[in-house]
Amino acid sequence: MIVIGGGIAGLTAAALLAKEGVAVSLLEAHHQPGGCAGTFRRGSWVFDVGATQVAGLEAGGSHARLLRHLGLPLPDAEILDPGCMVDLGDGSKPIPLWHDPERWRLERSSQFPGSEPFWRLCEAIHRSNWTFASRDPVVTPRSLWDLRQLITALRPATVASGLLTGLTMADLLQLCGCGDNLRLRRFLDLQLKLYSQEPADRTAALYGATVLQMVQAPLGLWHLNGSMQVLSDQLKQAIEAEGGRVLLRHRVTALEPGQQGWQVRVDGPSGKSQIHHGADLVCSLPPQCLLDLIPSPMLPKRYRDRLKSLPEPSGALVLYGAVRRDALPTPWTGHLQRAGDDPGSLFVSISKDGDGRAPAGQATLIASVFTPTADWCTLEETAYQTRKSQCLKAIRHQLSDWLGLCEQDWLHAELATPRGFAGWTGRPRGMVGGLGQHPTRFGPFGLAGRTPLPGLWLCGDSLHPGEGTAGVSLSALNACRQLMAARGQQLLLRS
Repeated sequence: MIVIGGGIAGLTAAALLAKEGVAVSLLEAHHQPGGCAGTFRRGSWVFDVGATQVAGLEAGGSHARLLRHLGLPLPDAEILDPGCMVDLGDGSKPIPLWHDPERWRLERSSQFPGSEPFWRLCEAIHRSNWTFASRDPVVTPRSLWDLRQLITALRPATVASGLLTGLTMADLLQLCGCGDNLRLRRFLDLQLKLYSQEPADRTAALYGATVLQMVQAPLGLWHLNGSMQVLSDQLKQAIEAEGGRVLLRHRVTALEPGQQGWQVRVDGPSGKSQIHHGADLVCSLPPQCLLDLIPSPMLPKRYRDRLKSLPEPSGALVLYGAVRRDALPTPWTGHLQRAGDDPGSLFVSISKDGDGRAPAGQATLIASVFTPTADWCTLEETAYQTRKSQCLKAIRHQLSDWLGLCEQDWLHAELATPRGFAGWTGRPRGMVGGLGQHPTRFGPFGLAGRTPLPGLWLCGDSLHPGEGTAGVSLSALNACRQLMAARGQQLLLRS
């Protein structure tokens, strides 16, 4: 089998298949694994490329289950408490997202008076969803086997919450009498945009209610010591320990189905074209890539039209900076979000002292903001550099104003744009994240891991259950379970 893409989804899929004794090769275009959850160095600083938080390391969490199954230790990590500080940018008190549920209940009651009915409904939906998800259902069924996995995971509470499938988070606010709470709505728009790429009136209620609870025990968000690369390197080692191959600097340029499986054309490290053959393919690239990789006549028309109609995901502008640690306000937390207009709402991650990302007395600072991919990848070089410089200046100014930093407090600052992400990840136009979690694209209405082309399976952040390292890992598990079942075998996570 061949797995395409060495991000967390592809690495997880390859590790699971290798654990089952399958001969598997993972093809990754970059010189290192990890994708958007990878890292890079600038001198003595280590920067996480995209993802800076990990969910699912708690007992029973998605990463914990998968790592245990693969015989891997949990990475060295600390629980984030608060998981994030949210500043609405209106002069009001920032909102800490506490790990302790009772402390969070008291905080939200103080911050959003009268909103408790909304939060109780979200908690009920979350409990139902979490119990459902723990049974590893196939939420986008495209075969009788898929449907059986879905039905056997259902319980009365799941069926009841399923009645809300077509609603948005804004609809939940209205149902609970909180539709006029503008401050709560502003908070939800900020948080949901971060996790679903959509505001409250476009985020599926069943998705939004769950991600809003991810910070609180018994779940939680975690900060990896060393860097995010630790998780990718663990998975790479697991693949190779089971006899699988991880082929770096192998960029897939074409896929062609045949009677004996799939033919995969690759540009290898030497620049020469190679042909790889696989009975099955697991593709973790954005599904839009299939339109360029597979000859048009070989894609069923309805599926081709579906891929063409997929909405364009966002791009990102990311400032990678280093600052003097004593210049940061105290007490301080590692992750912050602040509303803003120019260049937009920022999500900021600051390294912890001694976490391996910066020398003593210094801190790395990563600030990201969503942006349309627009024409970043087609701009003439001079115009591109001018726009990039303007955006870097705007983000740095906003951070300096927000954090009280002076010019001499900055030790380093550079900006990544959609053009940079296109080069780093190979994603078309530098898109980041998956498809927005709108009700029309969530769960049973989303793309399925089982494609109409025999032997082609999808995983990644455009598949259920969505973005984040925990979400893409579960999508990989679903694809591998479907693939192994098609071969008459059963993949069950070992307890």
